[in-house]
Amino acid sequence: MDLLPVIWFVAIAVLWLGFLALEGFDLGVGMHLLFGTKNERERRTMLNTIGPVWDGNEVWLITAGAAIFAAFPLWYASLFSALYVPLTILLLALIARAVAIEFRGKVHTRRWAEFWTWCLGLGSLVTAFMIGAVLGITSTGLPIDANGDRVGGAFVWLGIPALLGGLAVVGFSIAHGSAFLALKTDGAIRERTGRIAATWGPLLLAPAAVWAIWVQLLHGGSVLSWALVALAVAGAAFAWIGGRAGREGRAFAGYVWFIVAGGGSVFAGMFPNVLPSTLDEAFSLTVSNASSSPYTLGVMTVVAAFGLPLVIAYQSWSYWVFRRRLTPGMIPDAHVVLPAILRAR
Repeated sequence: MDLLPVIWFVAIAVLWLGFLALEGFDLGVGMHLLFGTKNERERRTMLNTIGPVWDGNEVWLITAGAAIFAAFPLWYASLFSALYVPLTILLLALIARAVAIEFRGKVHTRRWAEFWTWCLGLGSLVTAFMIGAVLGITSTGLPIDANGDRVGGAFVWLGIPALLGGLAVVGFSIAHGSAFLALKTDGAIRERTGRIAATWGPLLLAPAAVWAIWVQLLHGGSVLSWALVALAVAGAAFAWIGGRAGREGRAFAGYVWFIVAGGGSVFAGMFPNVLPSTLDEAFSLTVSNASSSPYTLGVMTVVAAFGLPLVIAYQSWSYWVFRRRLTPGMIPDAHVVLPAILRAR
C-alpha cells in the first residue's frame, strides 16, 4: 500500500475530527437556544459566545469535503451521489443556520427574533443529525456496486446506521455545547448548562459509544482502533467527573478528548476502506483503489504542509482573543439604528 493515500486518509480523518470538536459545541449552543434560555438577553449572550468563531469552525467541514474530492475522487463521487438527499438537507440546514445568525439582530421585534431563533435551533439540530447520519453510513457501508453506483432508491441510506450516527452527533453536540456555555459564561447560564453537562453527559454520549463499538465489531477492529475506543471512554469519564466537580475547563477538554478518540476509532476501524459496500466486499472503495495519482497527492501534501499550520495558528489566535467569559449584563439593550436620512428628519 502506498504511503501518500494513507497520509491523506489520516488527514481527512483529522479534518472531520477537528470539525466535530469545534463545530460540535456551536451546534450545541444553537440547540440550547430552543430549551436552555429564560429570556432574550440570555439568548443573545449565548449567541455572542460563538459569534467570533462559528463561521471559522465550519471551514473544517468545507476543507474535509474538498480534501475527499481531491485525494479520493471515487470516494467523493460515490458518496455524494449516493447520499444526495441527506446532503441536500444538510446544505439547507447550514444555510438556514447561517442566515439566522446574521439576520436575527437586524430587526428588533419579538416575532422576528423568535422566527430566527427557531431557524437557528432547528438548523443546528438538523445539521448535527445529518452530519452524523452521513458519517454513520460512510463507516458502516452503502449498497454500491462494482462501478461505485448506489443500488436502491433515494432513501436506501435511511436505516439504523444513519439514525445511530445522527443521534450520536446530536447528543455529543448538546453535551459539548453545555460544557462550552458553562466555560464561556457566568451566572445563571453557567449554572444551568453546567448541570446539564454534569447530569446528562453519559446518556448523551451513549449513541456515539455504541456507534464506535459497532464499527469495530463490523470491520474487525485493530488493536489501535480498540485502544482509541478505550481512550474515548476515559475521555467521557474525565468530562463527566470534571462537570460534576464544577471544573468547566476539564469537562470541555474531556468532550474534545472523547470525540477525537471516539471518532478516531471509527476511522481506524474502517481502514483501509473509505466506503464499504454492503453488497459485496469486493465492491468496497479503499484507500488504494479510490485515491488520486501520486503526483496529485504529492502536490496536495506540499500545499497542505504550508497552509494548514497557518490556518490552525490563526484560528487558535482568534480563540485566545475571545477567551473571556460573558454575562447577560455585558450585553447592551437591543436598539434600532435608523439610516442617516431618517435621523436628519
